[in-house]
Amino acid sequence: MTAPIAPIALTCGEPAGVGPELAVAARRALGAEVPFFWIGDPRHLPAGTGFAEISRPQEAAGVPAHLLPVLRHDFPAPNVPGVAEPANAASVIAVIERAVTLVRGGEAGAICTSPIHKKALKDGADFAYPGHTEFLAALAGVERVVMMLACESLRVVPVTIHIAIAEVPAALTAELLEETLRITEAGLRRDFGIAAPRLAVAGLNPHAGEGGAMGIEEISLIAPVLDRLRAGGMVVSGPGSADTMFHARARAGYDAAICMYHDQALIPIKTLDFDGGVNVTLGLPFVRTSPDHGTAFDIAGKGIARPDSLIAALRMACGMAAARLR
Repeated sequence: MTAPIAPIALTCGEPAGVGPELAVAARRALGAEVPFFWIGDPRHLPAGTGFAEISRPQEAAGVPAHLLPVLRHDFPAPNVPGVAEPANAASVIAVIERAVTLVRGGEAGAICTSPIHKKALKDGADFAYPGHTEFLAALAGVERVVMMLACESLRVVPVTIHIAIAEVPAALTAELLEETLRITEAGLRRDFGIAAPRLAVAGLNPHAGEGGAMGIEEISLIAPVLDRLRAGGMVVSGPGSADTMFHARARAGYDAAICMYHDQALIPIKTLDFDGGVNVTLGLPFVRTSPDHGTAFDIAGKGIARPDSLIAALRMACGMAAARLR
């Protein structure tokens, strides 16, 4: 029998964003279904929130389902919804570091991160990383990680991420593509319990280059990598035309789609499940998920933010942590 997982650590993220209110909404929706606790300053929770302060993560299991388990982390300043407070930046970072310490020490089963505001962290604490993912990789001592977006009907991985389209061909190297494919396959095995993952790889150009008529990257770069990995036993198809990869029949033939650039991956998943997508970081020594949205300053504190993505992220973190114990 598999031992139960330790509770999920949910970081507070940017206090002035929708993170605090969504944590409360997720607890209300999930109850005891997913064991998790929130790390942050209770003053930042919506007025009237029922919470129970815990001193150790393991105490979260004993908190009544109608209360939010809170591992207290005091911040220097209160929060005003929609207005980032630079004085709180260092504490936002410290909460992430604390969560990593807990998960690496076995006290937390996984990390689910609420959205941060990168400019606020840079302005208030000279944050030197492009975002959560790179910071977590640095804390874990991992050189290369992979961003996956996942929902019930699709998993996608962009090989290149937040760069201009004009920069993609130069950034797309055989080494990067191969590492992305290897990390993705290993993650599907370890974190999703898929014994023989099937990967579908998109081409860079329209119609996957159409034999060189619309670009040669498929022939010169992508295909040789795929051939090499197939020879080593990986189940990988492509390079295929991206415009035929995401209909229902095509999706039934693979476990994850590997795309060459950001929008090629994110447009289909956001079209299929805009509210329920989850950001997953593969390649870390611990499980990390995150809702697939930002701080949403424009609606913070108004009680209208949807918790769907956070709920899905907590459920996925729980499932991935359980898969690692099998």
